[in-house]
Amino acid sequence: MKIRIKGNSVRFRLTQSEVRTLAASGYLAEETHFGPGEAQTLVYALQSKEGINNLQAAFDGQKITLYIPSTAAQTWYGEERVGFENEMEVAPGISLHLLLEKDFACLDNAREDQSDNFPNPNAAC
Repeated sequence: MKIRIKGNSVRFRLTQSEVRTLAASGYLAEETHFGPGEAQTLVYALQSKEGINNLQAAFDGQKITLYIPSTAAQTWYGEERVGFENEMEVAPGISLHLLLEKDFACLDNAREDQSDNFPNPNAAC
């Protein structure tokens, strides 16, 4: 799972196995350690949630959680749909742009392992 934060925008990208895990368990999380101890660890998570219609997010000081409607989490893997997007109002006049996408292979020149990424629909890498 990759996360990109820029200004008031948060984007998560998931590989095929991560989307399958989300469908099966309803939860994914990654950790980035900046030093020893819990206070030095950033956690970012994706969790399915009943009773919502769009992406939502929460931040507790050490953990960013992106919430996806439960039905969408369960069916997304088998769909051609690339992702989900929402503008969440976090304060009067301030919105947080949320984006959740399937991670496609060969979209950039990254040297990372892309073997679990979704096939690129453009097919020209």
